[in-house]
Amino acid sequence: ATDALLEVAAVLIGMNKERNLFCQNTIFTHVRPFVGANLEPASLEVNGIDPFHPLRIALTEKDALQKIFKPVREHVKLNKCTRAILVGHNAFFDLGFINAAAERAGIKNNPFHPFSNFDTVTLGALAYGQTVLSRIVEAADIDWDNSSAHSAMYDAEKTAAVFCNVMNKWRQLQA
Repeated sequence: ATDALLEVAAVLIGMNKERNLFCQNTIFTHVRPFVGANLEPASLEVNGIDPFHPLRIALTEKDALQKIFKPVREHVKLNKCTRAILVGHNAFFDLGFINAAAERAGIKNNPFHPFSNFDTVTLGALAYGQTVLSRIVEAADIDWDNSSAHSAMYDAEKTAAVFCNVMNKWRQLQA
């Protein structure tokens, strides 16, 4: 509720004819911190974001969330669902940021289920005995670039790839 959302990304998941999940499309935007937002110096050091860089094209929280929510809603409708389920690495934390930003922006039709989520920390521990995203990705034999880590888009794409990988392996084991 007090910390700035500086980037947001969503990866839409598809299913092929063999019923395997895959990363279909990524939506991303930079977000302008709201007035009075906490900007944690240690976090800015890790993610390398300068929230006030003059060349950083950032949207307000409301515009950023609408940019993300619109294609998510369309994907939900196309797949005959009622809500999207957020998949994240420490998903409860991510969902909290999204819900707080949506509330601040006055967005009433958040497409994400308010509390249900899939957490790749848990899935990674189960499938690979790892809880750190980079280690899960490497154990899943997915490419990892440490210099790209901690950006919303990169982390979302890697988290989605892990989710698809684990779910597809589980489905194969059930066959």
